[in-house]
Amino acid sequence: MYGPEGFYLRPEGPAGHFRTSVHASPLFAAAVARLLTAAARALGTDEVALVDIGAGRGELLTGVLAAVPGGLAVRPYAVERAPRPAGLDPRVEWCAEPPAGVRGLIFANEWLDNVPVDIAETDEDGVVRYVLVRPDGSEELGEPVAGEDAHWLERWWPAAGPGSRAEIGRPRDEAWAAAVASLERGYAVAADYAHVREARPPFGTLTGFRAGREVPPVPDGSCDLTAHVALDACALPGAELTSQREALHRLGVSGRRPALSLAATDPAGYVRALAGAGEAAELTARGGLGDFGWLTQPVGTTLPALHSALRDCRP
Repeated sequence: MYGPEGFYLRPEGPAGHFRTSVHASPLFAAAVARLLTAAARALGTDEVALVDIGAGRGELLTGVLAAVPGGLAVRPYAVERAPRPAGLDPRVEWCAEPPAGVRGLIFANEWLDNVPVDIAETDEDGVVRYVLVRPDGSEELGEPVAGEDAHWLERWWPAAGPGSRAEIGRPRDEAWAAAVASLERGYAVAADYAHVREARPPFGTLTGFRAGREVPPVPDGSCDLTAHVALDACALPGAELTSQREALHRLGVSGRRPALSLAATDPAGYVRALAGAGEAAELTARGGLGDFGWLTQPVGTTLPALHSALRDCRP
């Protein structure tokens, strides 16, 4: 996945294979810009960092920098394993790890679903075992799950009987905790395919994507390997877990159609507003992007301070 010939280092980048909220509409970057502005207000500063983890080719940062209001100084960081793309805004600092000791906002859009996890399956005797996979994608059951992995499953994803599967999310918990720890003060947000303990999928979610199509998850570097995230397990004390639909509504993204009267007074404006409403509807749709989970983690501050600031930043 991340080696010299791996999926994520290919010239076309992830956008050549699948479409995220960032690619769906500039409304998403504008919403993150409002979130960043609110974070700055909650922190009482007009100089703030934005750390985009899993930055792809810098699309989100490019959109946010274009949308932030004047007077707010932003120091943008792109955290990515791929080389820096040509033509990226020179203000963006390209790095392999989150910078330490910054104040501001960490935003990780569809990052955690690509942090590697082990797969477990319950055999016919009720023993939970690791799933082993060959380079061609064929599988077999291995040793029983033990130690910290077993404790994680017991707490967050209990076995549902023979044949049931689970994705052991402990590495994602650790990756998220490390990212949050890089903040000196501010907020960290993870937006991703997600599920919670009360509604874990009984057969897991592991799959692959290539060229915009879902494909078998073969670990040969030819496709994106992804699995939904147990975001409730990632959450640290004080965190909030909401849907993308709710989060974007708070940020002023609505799929409400413009008033028909606008078509008579400003036809071009009506068409633009109608197109924006369609894009907003896609970002917030039930059964689609709107069902993504948003995990918001405060560091050295509070969520009520952010919510209060958000009310002043909506369009």
